[in-house]
Amino acid sequence: MKEAERERERTITPPTTSPPLASPRYIFPSAATPPHPRELAFARRLCASQISAPRPSCEQQGVCRVVSHPGMEYFDARRKPHNVGKVIAALVLTTLCIFVLKQSPGFGGSSVFSRHEPGVTHVLVTGGAGYIGSHASLRLLKDNYRVTIVDNLSRGNMGAVKVLQELFPQPGRLQFIYADLGDQKTVNKIFAENAFDAVMHFAAVAYVGESTLEPLRYYHNITSNTLLILEAMVSHGVKTLIYSSTCATYGEPEKMPIVETTRQLPINPYGKAKKMAEDIILDFTKGRKDMAVMILRYFNVIGSDPEGRLGEAPRPELREHGRISGACFDAALGIIPGLKVKGTDYPTTDGTCIRDYIDVTDLVDAHVKALNKAEPNKVGIYNVGTGRGRSVKEFVDACKKATGVNIKIEYLSRRPGDYAEVYSDPTKINTELNWTAQYTDLKESLSVAWRWQKSHPRGYGSN
Repeated sequence: MKEAERERERTITPPTTSPPLASPRYIFPSAATPPHPRELAFARRLCASQISAPRPSCEQQGVCRVVSHPGMEYFDARRKPHNVGKVIAALVLTTLCIFVLKQSPGFGGSSVFSRHEPGVTHVLVTGGAGYIGSHASLRLLKDNYRVTIVDNLSRGNMGAVKVLQELFPQPGRLQFIYADLGDQKTVNKIFAENAFDAVMHFAAVAYVGESTLEPLRYYHNITSNTLLILEAMVSHGVKTLIYSSTCATYGEPEKMPIVETTRQLPINPYGKAKKMAEDIILDFTKGRKDMAVMILRYFNVIGSDPEGRLGEAPRPELREHGRISGACFDAALGIIPGLKVKGTDYPTTDGTCIRDYIDVTDLVDAHVKALNKAEPNKVGIYNVGTGRGRSVKEFVDACKKATGVNIKIEYLSRRPGDYAEVYSDPTKINTELNWTAQYTDLKESLSVAWRWQKSHPRGYGSN
């Protein structure tokens, strides 16, 4: 059996729901000459029978890390031959048990993810199974970073992780940890067992409309979880943070375009939670000269991987809160009867909201450049956008052209928490990080995303 096939059999598929997790669950994409699952199970049963000291089983630990060996019985050579044979057999089986267990990732802390290596940068990507996080993980892996994805799959997709595992099956490239970042013990355990060089913190609930309905969930998930990440970074000496923030922290400024010094007055819980997280990060870094921090406030994300490997796949129950591009595609596919445009009486040219649409490929490029430019005793804050505002009506027209479908439009009243107009001035990031948006053709970005949507009408569960 090929190594990749063995690995797929050995990989544990986590549940699709996301209850609080008591401990992180490691899922390794590859390991050198992994044992067949039947061999591993057989060896573990042998361990249980040959090693008498009581200890947690491999299954209870999640991964096999320690095998204890109590004082072994001394066997007199004068015993009967059949007893000697049993002793020899027991020793052989115990040796086999230890050998097979040592093939398990993380045994005795020997995983490459648990140690720093010269020339290798190990990045923790929180929320790496999500839309933006998975695209960022893909880019990091392509650039030869070592990547650990942590996600509880409440919004992310295991299908995206599997795509990355298949693209980068080599040992030491990628691991996925199914865990809840809201649990302090879990977060500390993850940091204790892995040698991270940097953190890209994407994990967050991120729907403006939903945030007005469930504000406490947003403050817990965004603000509180960011605090836990910072505490773990301090405890374990991780000194580089790339924080995924949002233009929603600005609220509805009177003057456009938005620059980084524009006053932040968020008007919805999503923006407020992100603003609080930013404030915590800024306060934390004031007294620490060893921290390298970048905060990226990005605008409305669209598009997908140009090579068609990844895309946006929100859960069905969340589609009503999702991005306008997803709603357009659902209407074009016939999943919903038409597109609902919320708000036509805004003080804009055509009465609909104006937004700055940034392609996800450009966005992750900004994150990687921020990582490369991060310096100790410095906090960089950057807007990530094209610098051009497009109205919702303009967006819908581009979507119709990209899909070739005359999408039915229903105009409704405003959505709570929305603002009329927001677009960026990207001068600072253009100058300091040498970053400029490359994918600025709205129709082309939507066409790329549409190709993925057509081939994955049910998300990663279809192709």
